[in-house]
Amino acid sequence: MASERITLTIPGPDGDRDVGLSSPNRVLWPELGITKRELAEYLIAVSGPFLEANGHRPVSLERFPEGVDGERFYSKNPPKGAPGFVETVTVTYNSGRRHPQIVLTEAAAVVWAAQMNTVVFHPWASLASEPDNPVELRIDLDPQPGTDFADAAAIAPALRDVLREAGLEAWVKTSGNRGIHVFCPIEPTHEFLDVRHAVIAAARELERRMPEKVTTSWWKEERGSRVFVDFNQANRDRTMAGAYSPRALAGATVSTPLAWEELAEADPAAHTIRSIPQRLADAGDPWAGFLDKPGRIDTLLEWWDRDVADGLGELNFPPDFPKMPGEPPRVQPSRINLENWPKEG
Repeated sequence: MASERITLTIPGPDGDRDVGLSSPNRVLWPELGITKRELAEYLIAVSGPFLEANGHRPVSLERFPEGVDGERFYSKNPPKGAPGFVETVTVTYNSGRRHPQIVLTEAAAVVWAAQMNTVVFHPWASLASEPDNPVELRIDLDPQPGTDFADAAAIAPALRDVLREAGLEAWVKTSGNRGIHVFCPIEPTHEFLDVRHAVIAAARELERRMPEKVTTSWWKEERGSRVFVDFNQANRDRTMAGAYSPRALAGATVSTPLAWEELAEADPAAHTIRSIPQRLADAGDPWAGFLDKPGRIDTLLEWWDRDVADGLGELNFPPDFPKMPGEPPRVQPSRINLENWPKEG
């Protein structure tokens, strides 16, 4: 018997498009009974701010064919049979390999992604027009065991102050889980490694000011009960859940842009697929115009150079990256035998 299928008509820049949705009653979030159709309708409802934040960028799709409790996999390259309105851009990965990656430019393409059982959208920090140079500086405040969202929320304003001192304006959103994402719009004048160094410089400055609450230690054994400033999210092909992206969590939470004055009292669990459309209708999008006034990372790079001159150099990259110049040993500090390790690392 043929599977159930409906057609959604979606307005777009080139007129209406019909997008088929198979198995619309498939439950993706079992605890709440949220179906594939409800996901698609949510994405249509938020498509304006969603595309402003995530559109026209290379994007990875985190797909859940059997719902959020089942197996997941990532799609970076467009699958066979993708409609013509799903665009692509050729990007360079850390290995040096080049390949087309999906780009979403209109609401119909976002709903097509839902048809492909996409739950979480992971956009790059760069635009498809210039994929090697980020337009966003991204910082992930990641609570460690013994800390929670409230701890990250208490730290984020201090990070905002650091970034303002460097000439950047920060915007904030929930991760949809325990963490907080702080983004700054930047001019696309530097490639990913430079932006990573700018993030490290800001993170180190924040750590100096709040050493009991903040850590830049890559190794978990050194972090303690502090909030980790995850500088590696600034790398090429490293992504976070985009603004207004659902999360694959039981409560169907959404990575939600906030006004700074909301942060102290924010409850990430309250921002869900079912609540965000009304929130937008009532209060609008706190991230509207995000890219209108980009800053520059020159001051942060001056801080980076200062720290390098003071003996603070490169930090660890993720294990799937090639070994990078100046990188510390990729060994847990407690396991390093200094007698057998070259002084130059």
